[in-house]
Amino acid sequence: MCLIVFAWRSHPDYRLVLAANRDEFHARPSQELHFWPDNPDVLAGRDLQAGGTWLAAHRGGRFATVTNYREQQKSGGKLKSRGALVTDFVTSDDSADTFSAAIDAQKYAGFSLLTADRDDLYYVSNRGDPPRRLEAGIYGLSNASLDTPWPKVERSRAALGQLLDSNSISETTLYRLMSDRTCASVSDVNSDHLPFQLARALTAPFIVTPDYGTRCSTVMLWSNDGNVVLSERRFNAAGNASGDSSFSFAAGSPQSAAP
Repeated sequence: MCLIVFAWRSHPDYRLVLAANRDEFHARPSQELHFWPDNPDVLAGRDLQAGGTWLAAHRGGRFATVTNYREQQKSGGKLKSRGALVTDFVTSDDSADTFSAAIDAQKYAGFSLLTADRDDLYYVSNRGDPPRRLEAGIYGLSNASLDTPWPKVERSRAALGQLLDSNSISETTLYRLMSDRTCASVSDVNSDHLPFQLARALTAPFIVTPDYGTRCSTVMLWSNDGNVVLSERRFNAAGNASGDSSFSFAAGSPQSAAP
């Protein structure tokens, strides 16, 4: 259960304001946010089990992030890692439009994907949502379609809107937004195939359980002049901060293009 809220071309200084929580089993190995030694233009964390990532930026001015679809489905050994969609896009030369339209949806378990180049931001899912160019606005994405009205999506999206209205956008305020541990009321919990207490814990923007929870929060500020600030705060199984990383670069200046 991941959560992403973002504002696209809705702030006078930033083309993209984004805050996200990555929720995962604590035992799943991963690396923190860093420039990848094997691809120094890619800034991302890394899933050490499947090799891809959940969110990445590229010095050339590209960004992508993916969430899994909440569904009862075995991933199967023949399906590709959804994290590969993120790295495949940011390391390609395709526009967000072209890349989204060319995805072979049957090769992946359920996903929702955001891809952004320096011109456009696209959303696509292989669970019934064809590629869609997003207009300026405030959006929320969890483990379903874009803007599915789950309580934590609606509450977090509204909170981002309030920060924009009050001109209070900063790394600090965005981290605070994503630290909301308020669960939905008992009557709003749909436990599906999960134990009720776990299902209720998953309704909070920030999830804390012994085995599964929010592993990191990520904040991205992509300014209109091309400067990108990407920051990550990591958490242990108790929900306590365990590390921070922050990077900035000028989009459009990949190292690979340097003489």
